Amino acid sequence: MPLADFPLGPLQTNSYVLHQNKKACVIDVGGDPTPILEYLSTHELELAAICLTHLHFDHLYGVAGLHHATKAKVYAPKGDAPIAQTEASQGGIWGFPLVEPFESVDVPMGDTQFADLPCRVLLTPGHTPGSVSYYFPSEGLLFSGDALFYRSVGRTDFPMGNTEQLLTAIKTQLFTLPAATRVLPGHGPETTIGDEKANNPICGDFS
Repeated sequence: MPLADFPLGPLQTNSYVLHQNKKACVIDVGGDPTPILEYLSTHELELAAICLTHLHFDHLYGVAGLHHATKAKVYAPKGDAPIAQTEASQGGIWGFPLVEPFESVDVPMGDTQFADLPCRVLLTPGHTPGSVSYYFPSEGLLFSGDALFYRSVGRTDFPMGNTEQLLTAIKTQLFTLPAATRVLPGHGPETTIGDEKANNPICGDFS
């Protein structure tokens, strides 16, 4: 399955495009979506879904623009509704610009599919109260948002963050996946479940 990564926006948020049978799904849109739109056009793809891992501003800057250009449905975590009106979600914090408003529907939890690809939506709260991760079992891919990073985990000092929740979610929801699963985080390089389980200094066996 083809996969492309576009680091977008002021915090270089990893914005992913995965596709099959000319249908595509995008995970997070951290900035100007022009590179994503160019990729969709070049590969003659229909964007079927825009899937958000959580509602922090740096993952949202390009959502409205991409939706307006493609009319793709936007899926957002229901559990992040309590932070939707905060600066951490709408922007303005630390002088960053505001996020253009967009409409979304609740992302379905558990087994579902996006762009004809089987997906399991996992609840991984802690960085935000409703953070989710997207696991595509047939492809061995996990899009972890800001829950799990290469040798690190997400911050929990934003509104409604919770360190204990985050570490529990990682250990019970993510570390139970196959060791070879590729972890594609919201920022920084990719890793694998097995590597992080063995070597992550915060939540792995190395901690």
